[in-house]
Amino acid sequence: MDRQELEQKVCELVAISYGKDPLEITVDTSFKDDLGGASVQMVALVAEIENELDAMIALQDAAACATVGELVDEVEKEM
Repeated sequence: MDRQELEQKVCELVAISYGKDPLEITVDTSFKDDLGGASVQMVALVAEIENELDAMIALQDAAACATVGELVDEVEKEM
């Protein structure tokens, strides 16, 4: 999976976890400002990433990401 495919998949998983339209989510989307940053959704997102992408991301690492792009960087490191 190349970087662009990974970005697309993570954006899709973020949209599902946060109940948003996938077209609204980009690598520049802010978890705090754009999505509200709820921890319950982040837990669901980390679980989805583990299931869909087979990448183990620590919840605290995912929660430390300000944007979806930073989360993609973390996922990429684990793949």
